[in-house]
Amino acid sequence: MAAWDLAILVEDLGPDAPPVTLSVASDLHVGGVILKLVEKTQIKRDWSDHALWWEQKQQWLLRTSWTLEKYGIHADARLLFMPQHKPVRLCLPSGITLRLLACFSNPVFQTVMGICRMLNIRRPEELSLLRPIEHKKKKKAKDLDEEIYDLTEVPLSSASRPCLYNGMPAHFADSSQMEAIYKMLSVTQPPPAPEVIAKQYRPASVVDKAHIHGRWLDSSRCLMQQGIQENDQIWLRFKFFAFYDIEPKYDVVRLTQLYEQARWAILLEDIDCTEEEMMLFGALQYHISKVSQSEPQMMSSSAAMDDLESALQSLEVKMEGESSTASEMLETMTAPDLNDYLKIFRPKRLTLKGYKQYWFKFQDTSISYFKSKEESIGEPIQKINLKGCEVAPDVNMAAQKFLIRLLIPAPEGMNEVYLRCENEQQYAQWMAACRLGSKGKTLADSSFQSEIQSIRSFLAMQKSSSSSHGNVPASDESINTHSLVSPRYHKKYKPKQLTPRILDAYQNVAQLSLTDAVMRFLQIWQALPDFGLSYVVVRFKGSRKDEVLGIAPNRLIRIDLGVGDVVKTWRYNNMKQWNVNWDIRQVAIEFEGNVNIAFSCVTADCKIVHEFIGGYIFMSNTQS
Repeated sequence: MAAWDLAILVEDLGPDAPPVTLSVASDLHVGGVILKLVEKTQIKRDWSDHALWWEQKQQWLLRTSWTLEKYGIHADARLLFMPQHKPVRLCLPSGITLRLLACFSNPVFQTVMGICRMLNIRRPEELSLLRPIEHKKKKKAKDLDEEIYDLTEVPLSSASRPCLYNGMPAHFADSSQMEAIYKMLSVTQPPPAPEVIAKQYRPASVVDKAHIHGRWLDSSRCLMQQGIQENDQIWLRFKFFAFYDIEPKYDVVRLTQLYEQARWAILLEDIDCTEEEMMLFGALQYHISKVSQSEPQMMSSSAAMDDLESALQSLEVKMEGESSTASEMLETMTAPDLNDYLKIFRPKRLTLKGYKQYWFKFQDTSISYFKSKEESIGEPIQKINLKGCEVAPDVNMAAQKFLIRLLIPAPEGMNEVYLRCENEQQYAQWMAACRLGSKGKTLADSSFQSEIQSIRSFLAMQKSSSSSHGNVPASDESINTHSLVSPRYHKKYKPKQLTPRILDAYQNVAQLSLTDAVMRFLQIWQALPDFGLSYVVVRFKGSRKDEVLGIAPNRLIRIDLGVGDVVKTWRYNNMKQWNVNWDIRQVAIEFEGNVNIAFSCVTADCKIVHEFIGGYIFMSNTQS
């Protein structure tokens, strides 16, 4: 074949250096081009991380056995020879910024896996990268002053799990400076100053939240293809709120960063909560901050000892199971009876009807209700199958309000039902039963009593206690209450008004260990009605107005943009298939019962919605 000239820019020679011209033929493979290029530069160094980037096609030439002809490269191609790993400024949920080497040639999904491997974060599929929110020009000068911790010297490893030394990855044990950085990643940050909270961007509406969720990077394309440059700032955040297998012993960094993301979501009002819940969140933050200064962080022990410990626990459970008598086993297999008078309410538009009292009976995974106890022998007024339904609490201890919110799957969407309990004990039993029923479990399940206990302890934390404990001061000058609650409460209350309320809630959590306090904070966050919702502004097919699509771990929600009401809900387990028409950028979804919806995205690429749906379905399958 005839030879022709190919000009290649070599990044290591500097930005002003002229391109290196090679004489090549179309049948020369990419590996041969790189070999010729390295020989011509006459620079002795390790070139193994370098590859060719084709600027016009926005493509890496990673298949070194392919010929130039196969790639379709001609003399007019603009090629760059540069490292595949480049430094970026990675902002973590805790607000700490790290400068580390990220892979610019792999898909973002694999790049995130590499970052998580370096930072010792398990389950990297829960996280992803997004573009930061642009600050106003005035703030740019201040951003330059932020402290950046350098990890660019950490060697790149292909191992699936990092080698641990004293509970931390070996590369963090190289020096005291590196060890300090790892400790910073695994220790909760002190409560931020009120001025810092006030300066942060706070979404004022659902549309603002939708614009933030439109910034997620495409997981299937690399950083270079998405316009990310060397030393750019990107955010690492939890994207999929389906947390699996959280083990405090192994997940020190993961748990800390998850807590920080949850805390900032509360402080910046990214998720709504009641005033009572905000005081509890404030109390838990105060306790976590106080304990983390005195209690050493939970560091994982050696892997061999952990394996031995888990094996012994497993053996102990097995031996206990074998030693139980037939009568004991029969006793645990017999489901307890659950019958009582409850009040029911079905919210409908323009309705003024309140709660009505009926006799309720829980059997298998269903709730039946009758006009009275005497009529419970006959046919029920209605039987509600709880399997696959969504159960959410609506509790206010001060007002003695104990509601259970049920979203029951139906062909046209979801039917909403509220059950009202009279007292704490009744609520704990029925809430535990509903949760088990939604998972397809009966009251005979061994977790029923532990579920009741968990709900009771959760309610006890929200209870305001008038008698102060001996170890809790009546007022604490060290509490900066405006650091523990969102700005809405800065305007509503003075610090001296907030202090007794937060200390009152603190009395119920003061005995918790650091790990238990963090886990409890996350449990309460996960129990909030809007938990895990990501928003996208969409235009439904046949509609003339924009609406909001809420994407949750188990369902899609259609929200009226003007009023903010939930119009319809569709669950993933009723979904038959979803398709994306990439030409007209439209997502079409088919549900059971011949229900079809289609929409185009306004504030985000439809690939983001496609990834969210696929990601949650994949995670629900791997976790089941």
